[in-house]
Amino acid sequence: MSAEEFIPQMRPLFGEEEKAELADYLTEDGFFTEFKRTELFEQQIAHYTGARHCIVVNNGTVSLTLAAIALGVGPGDEVIVPNYTMIASPNSVKMLGAVPVFVDVEPETLVMDIEKARAAITPKTKALMLVSANGRAPQVGIAAFQQLCSERGIALIEDSAQSLGSFYAPDQHVGRAGAIGSFSFSAPKIISTGQGGALITDDDSLADKLRRLKDFGRRSGGTDIHDSVGYNFKFTELQACVGIAQMKKLPERVVRKKVIWQRYAEGLAGIPEFKLFEHDLKLCTPWFIDSLAQRRDELAAHLKAAGIGTRTMYPPINQQKAYDQAGSYPVSELVGRDGLWLPSMIQLTDAQIKRICVEIRRFYGR
Repeated sequence: MSAEEFIPQMRPLFGEEEKAELADYLTEDGFFTEFKRTELFEQQIAHYTGARHCIVVNNGTVSLTLAAIALGVGPGDEVIVPNYTMIASPNSVKMLGAVPVFVDVEPETLVMDIEKARAAITPKTKALMLVSANGRAPQVGIAAFQQLCSERGIALIEDSAQSLGSFYAPDQHVGRAGAIGSFSFSAPKIISTGQGGALITDDDSLADKLRRLKDFGRRSGGTDIHDSVGYNFKFTELQACVGIAQMKKLPERVVRKKVIWQRYAEGLAGIPEFKLFEHDLKLCTPWFIDSLAQRRDELAAHLKAAGIGTRTMYPPINQQKAYDQAGSYPVSELVGRDGLWLPSMIQLTDAQIKRICVEIRRFYGR
């Protein structure tokens, strides 16, 4: 891109490697439905995260729904969900007739506030859905949530949609702390298959349930023997071909995402009206570059006029018409008012980052 070309907020990156994987598969006269390529893609994710099992499905919302079903969540059950998240998180359990119960998030991490979660638990609570916002761990530590769920007899589901490449500790990938962890491969994610999701677990029984749930309750593929009720949330070999190539690129993307955040941090230092959310770059891989910006909408308009795309961060779920629930959620409300995602695509160059920082500094007179 030249300095004058538009810089989008996000854009997926596919290349010759994905083309080669697809072309190779198309010479095999396959059925396109999930088979050996899908198994390989699952193995790549399991190996990378350290999980015993990985089960891929058609998207990252269905993955959360299947996790909830496998853990016994049903109609009327309550699931604790952060009020700052993508709406897929509560929708995934609403689809079952379960009730998402919203709690606010930590101001530093935008991950669920554990004390507010503790206060929201009732006899109807079946699970807690912890969303690792932008790959970040809760400030109180993941062990505190594991202990809370254990003490109260509820399941811990990890919505790790934004967190592939992020860790709680060097030997514990995000998504490994709960009973089941869920990832998304939609277009904006660090790796993408267009649409797609994955579930990881170390529990053999849960893995078996998940595999049956995604494939009509079958004992195995290609049979019509059904020991349980299941659905059709299978993957495709074409998606798996793309995912295989994308997973090979993940390690270098993790490195570059961290460099991108560091370049922004250096270029935007010393602006009181603008604040990047912090990341522990030893463990966390930023998915999007998230920030709080005074006069956010004016800044976004200024950047758009300068050929730079942005995206406002998620508004409070309880204030969206889909839910429309009363309540006070100060951190979620602050993000809904001031939260802004800057350009975050993996192909972003250092020169483009400098250009973006210059325009932000110009807007604030810095």
